Amino acid sequence: MQFEEFESFASDTAPAAARAPAAARAPAADAASPLVRLQYLIDNTPAIIYCTVPSGDFKMTFVSNNAYNVLGYRPEDMVADPNFWFDHIHPDDAPAIFSSLALVFVEGQRAYEYRFRAADGAYLWMHDTLRLIRDEQGAPLEVIGSLTDITIRKTMEEALYSKGQEQQLLIGRLQEAQNQLLQSEKMASIGQLAAGIAHEINNPVGFVNSNMGTLQKYVATLFGVVREYDAAIAAHSPPPALSSRIAQIGKSADLAFLQEDATDLIRESMDGLKRVKDIVQALKDFSHVGENEWQVADLHHGLDSTLNIVSNEIKYKATVDKQYGQLPPVTCLASQLNQVFMNLLVNAGHAIKDKGTITIRTGAQDGWVWVAIGDTGCGIAQEHLNRIFEPFFTTKPVGSGTGLGLSLSYGIVNKHGGRIDVASTPGEGTTFTVRLPVLPPGAAPQG
Repeated sequence: MQFEEFESFASDTAPAAARAPAAARAPAADAASPLVRLQYLIDNTPAIIYCTVPSGDFKMTFVSNNAYNVLGYRPEDMVADPNFWFDHIHPDDAPAIFSSLALVFVEGQRAYEYRFRAADGAYLWMHDTLRLIRDEQGAPLEVIGSLTDITIRKTMEEALYSKGQEQQLLIGRLQEAQNQLLQSEKMASIGQLAAGIAHEINNPVGFVNSNMGTLQKYVATLFGVVREYDAAIAAHSPPPALSSRIAQIGKSADLAFLQEDATDLIRESMDGLKRVKDIVQALKDFSHVGENEWQVADLHHGLDSTLNIVSNEIKYKATVDKQYGQLPPVTCLASQLNQVFMNLLVNAGHAIKDKGTITIRTGAQDGWVWVAIGDTGCGIAQEHLNRIFEPFFTTKPVGSGTGLGLSLSYGIVNKHGGRIDVASTPGEGTTFTVRLPVLPPGAAPQG
């Protein structure tokens, strides 16, 4: 049977078929001719079969009767309207289809998935396969298509996608919990180490400091006695031989130098002990890194304590330039912020190969404070900037870093309701800016 003969037959029977559901009209046994059987199969297949002209408007020339069961439209109405197909495609899906429809004439076949407006106004997802038919000379004859309702499949895909999004959210929360666990373990280890060191150092420093104070008094007393001796000798005019002997002893001992130098040595030693006491105090501050109580703190004090802790990491490489502004007291987890400052300062020191400068700037505005730590080091490559806060990502050589420092810092700052910004130029340096609200959302400051 030629397709034109079948099309004529199908068009003749379409109005009658549209009046009742196709599935209810099984062919009578005495009329089961091949044409009737074929019509019955087409009317009851899940796919809508259609034909269009092989031109730009793709006007429908035939639509199978089951269009009424699937879409609610009568086939003759769909054929009568030259723009029916175009007008019923969802506006968001139409551009992609129209822009590539001409490829049917090049490739011979195209498949699309789009939303099609049914008679009740609802949009159904349809899978549409178009195939170009050519005549014996190869000229386009017509385009035949098959429309299948895939709304249930699409609904399941959307449900799966939604479930996937929920799983991704859950994975993100699990990763955050893991980061918090790693952070807590790391901070607890640092705290135990710092507490132990502080305790071990504090005792000898205490008695050495006390002894130095006593020694300072003893030296002052001894040189006072020497001055009294000199005054007594001068007042009683001893014999020339004795005076010469006394002068020779004083010159040999160089008492004037000893007095000046001993005073300087004791003062420098006292200054050194004060620095050790400051480091011990800083270690004590860090011994509370496991605490999770919000408190009102002075960030400048935290920065200075942290600088004492990391001074050995940076003092041979960089000069620290402190440009502190006016900061209000901030409600925070102070020990955890000190951990952030330590990570940023250590990274700044590692970024400087020979000699450079680490600049610490602070300021406040509109209920927020900021701490910027910049270095004149090697900088960060542009392709790495969007990954530096990922757990275990590091640009340091193998064995030189775990890649957790910035990730943990990001988590701590995020817990405070703040953020970390980074600006870097390879070969010139990097600046990390920590921005924090003065009163984080949900924080409960301790009175």
